[in-house]
Amino acid sequence: MSETSCSAPLHVVFDRPCIPPNTGNAIRMCAGTGAHLHLAGPLGFDLEEKNLRRAGLDYHDLAQVSVHEDLAAALSAVPGARVFAFTTTATRWHTDVSYEPGDVLLFGTEPTGLDAAALSDPRVTEQVRVPMLPARRSMNLSNCAAVATYEAWRQLGHPGAV
Repeated sequence: MSETSCSAPLHVVFDRPCIPPNTGNAIRMCAGTGAHLHLAGPLGFDLEEKNLRRAGLDYHDLAQVSVHEDLAAALSAVPGARVFAFTTTATRWHTDVSYEPGDVLLFGTEPTGLDAAALSDPRVTEQVRVPMLPARRSMNLSNCAAVATYEAWRQLGHPGAV
């Protein structure tokens, strides 16, 4: 996993991820889109976890992944960027945002999502959600991140894609 510069077209931040396969899937998704994955600690697993490695397949060396002590450190790694916090309580859909290069897509921990402190962080530009049918609690973290990242990447014109 690399500690590369923050010049990626998009930044995906997982705040306190707990389930290794979700992070492995996100590594693979970020390798495919050029997004930079930021993991804000504390992590609920070891980065050498077998299920994380399996989910990421052989994409670990192709992805930009940075591990940060906490959410504040992760957001500090992308100064000046707009931060879109994904939460089921938001009223605006993620597809209603006009994404710009360098934007941050922020996702919370699997069991609870983003906590009140994260949602009220002054760096958060806006709270958004991926639409779902009524009476559904939430989407899987890696699926939600993929839906959001691919929409933002599409709007940016799929930079780097072949």
